Formats: sequence, C-alpha cells, structure tokens
Amino acid sequence: MKDTELPYLRRCVELAAEALEAGDEPFGSVLVSADGEILAEDHNRVASGDRTRHPEFELARWAAAHMTPEERAAATVYTSGEHCPMCAAAHAWVGLGRIVYVASSEQLTQWLTELGVPAPPVRPLPVNEVAPGVVVEGPVPELTERVRQLHSQFHKG
Repeated sequence: MKDTELPYLRRCVELAAEALEAGDEPFGSVLVSADGEILAEDHNRVASGDRTRHPEFELARWAAAHMTPEERAAATVYTSGEHCPMCAAAHAWVGLGRIVYVASSEQLTQWLTELGVPAPPVRPLPVNEVAPGVVVEGPVPELTERVRQLHSQFHKG
C-alpha cells in the first residue's frame, strides 16, 4: 500500500464513525477507480434488521450496475475492516480488483472476544479463503487503534 492511499482509508474510518453515530456497527468502505476517483462509498446499515447491509456488499452491487468488467477489475475497495465471507464472495463474483483494509477479521474477532461479544452466525475467514484470486492488503497499523475504539464504543454502548 502506498502512502497516497491513506486518505481513502481515513475516509473509511470516518464512514465507520458515521455508522456508529447512526446506531450501527462501525464499518465503512470506499470504491476507488484505477485513476484514484472515489466512485461510491457507504457504511454499515444492519441496524435496520437486514444483516446483509454491509458497505462492501453494497459497493459490489453498485459496481456491477455501473462499471464495465475492466473498470471493476482495475478498481480498489478500501475498507475499515476486512470483508466478511459474504462480502468477499460478492467482491469476487462481480470481479472487483484489490482490497485494502484497516483491521483484519482476526483482529476484529480478538477485540470482540475481549469485549464478551457472542460469535457471529458466520465464521470470520480471511478474504483469500473465500476468494483466493483477490489481491488483499492489510492491516494498516496507523489506523487500527481508531477502528478498535469504534468497535469498543459500539459494543460497550
């Protein structure tokens, strides 16, 4: 990852904070074209009761509807947390390119265990166990502590 990509990841953390402010789990993601243009962004919306409303899944759907296969393959998804298996599959199925995340699934699992949060109904797996052809980079230590704080805030209520 290049230093020039840090602003995208900072935006993901801002989006995660926005989700938290809205009463939702703190996750945020940004879809960036090959030339560095932010094409779409979103944050978690699972508080509505639809547990599939993850930002990475929404961005995959947006990309399928608005980008050519070549544009999708050249794009990068930046995200506050490593994709869950559902989002990793959506990412791979629509043919998106690289993923760069702040915090890994392993880190998140450790934090949630420390907070006494029950295990989710879907086992957290690294992206490449679900989508082996996707280039994945992370975690990003400069921002990891802030993401941990957001999750702690959410779960401590």
